[in-house]
Amino acid sequence: MSAFLDNFWWVLLTINFIIVFITAGYELMHFREPVKSISLIFALFVLPVIGLLVYYFFAQEFRKSKLFNRKKLYDQKIIKHWEDKLMLNKKDLVNLNQECVNQKIKLVHLLQNNQKKPVTFLNKVRVLINGENKFSALFEDIKKAQDHIHIEYYIFNSGRIGNRLILLLCEKAEEGVKVRVSYDYVASRLSSKAVKKMKSYGIEIYPFMPVWFPNLTRKLNYRNHRKMAIIDGNIGFIGGINICDEYVNFEENPQEKMFWRDTHLRIEGHAVKSLQAQFLLNFNFISGKELKIKDSFFPKIDLTENTAVQIAASGPDTDWQNIMEAILTAINTADKYIYITTPYFIPNNQILTALCMASRIGVEVKIIIPEKGDSVIARYATNSYIEKLLESGVQVFHYHKGMVHAKTMVVDGVLTSIGSCNLDNRSFDINFEINAFLYDKKVAGEMTGVYKNDLKETTELTINEWMQRPALEKIREALARLWAPLL
Repeated sequence: MSAFLDNFWWVLLTINFIIVFITAGYELMHFREPVKSISLIFALFVLPVIGLLVYYFFAQEFRKSKLFNRKKLYDQKIIKHWEDKLMLNKKDLVNLNQECVNQKIKLVHLLQNNQKKPVTFLNKVRVLINGENKFSALFEDIKKAQDHIHIEYYIFNSGRIGNRLILLLCEKAEEGVKVRVSYDYVASRLSSKAVKKMKSYGIEIYPFMPVWFPNLTRKLNYRNHRKMAIIDGNIGFIGGINICDEYVNFEENPQEKMFWRDTHLRIEGHAVKSLQAQFLLNFNFISGKELKIKDSFFPKIDLTENTAVQIAASGPDTDWQNIMEAILTAINTADKYIYITTPYFIPNNQILTALCMASRIGVEVKIIIPEKGDSVIARYATNSYIEKLLESGVQVFHYHKGMVHAKTMVVDGVLTSIGSCNLDNRSFDINFEINAFLYDKKVAGEMTGVYKNDLKETTELTINEWMQRPALEKIREALARLWAPLL
């Protein structure tokens, strides 16, 4: 017995490395991106036991597995009957004579070919800056709801703003409006009391992929990062703002919390049908039952406004990295400028190379990122990319007023993207995300103005000053960079 105890750690390490070699072989045979595989294998060998935990809890991928097969069965049933009515072929798009759409026609074709997402034209949009404006508009629309309210959020917390929403949803449910709620199980902090209250009013509420053993390792890594709401099938909200007090800059006692800079979008019109379809797909998946599709889910639209909007959704259930490919196409087809705001800039090689190339051929590229952010390791990983950007002439700005959490892009004064997708591997390849791409000069002009206003609260980084940062910072960045494909 004493001999066993004396050699316990050696036995444990031996078992660990046997498993590590088997796991590394498994990883190599799956032909993932070399950078990601190298990072994973590095973690396996350098961090005994911990490396295995990281791999099995966070790094496994099930994009093509049975985990999402059932969800894919619903796709054609729910979407096809109305998307065919809105889908325009190449000839029809050319004949539309829509200047903004024609300038970015490659992006339009990409999203239509990737996931049959039509570009829609009968839309009225309103950009909502920060949580206080978003929730003011959302609550007002919910109060007017007549048929249904669909809520799908990454973070839905019990708190000041969350409780106000819960109370309002219960009131509408009591009036006879059908309310359905989806929240991410891992990210949200909804009290059991709040959930029971909503259920008692007849609200259908389900967590997205609850994490229970033994399914922990395959479910923990895939989260629903979307933030959207649909009211009566004709009003939709999409963007970066979660249901959480942290996202709202309350007028009273503004010094109690960090200022939170974020962007959301209110859409009224045909584009809401795409949001509705995505909600129904996920709700069917998490509830385990197929909702009966009613005409009221996809009502007739009667608008005079004509803003062109195309919705892009991506996740482990899609064949392609739809949002990443859309952003990459937008960058590669830019002629004048690219203005990006993102809280987490941990790009893959394609996005990083495209941005640097765009800058070097004369496109004005500006990127706003948080000075501090809400994740230390993500900040160091982000910093590891800045030197290459600056060397290529990309202008990088640190937002210092507070936390900038907006996920937006403006290109050439004609294209705008607003949604939930960060510029990182997790958003591109692992999480469920959704973005709106708007082909409209007025919206792009407004968002360019917003961008320039945000620049007033930033400090521009220069290559000379950046190169002189402490050696310890560079070491931390190098180590964080190794984990970048997993972040």
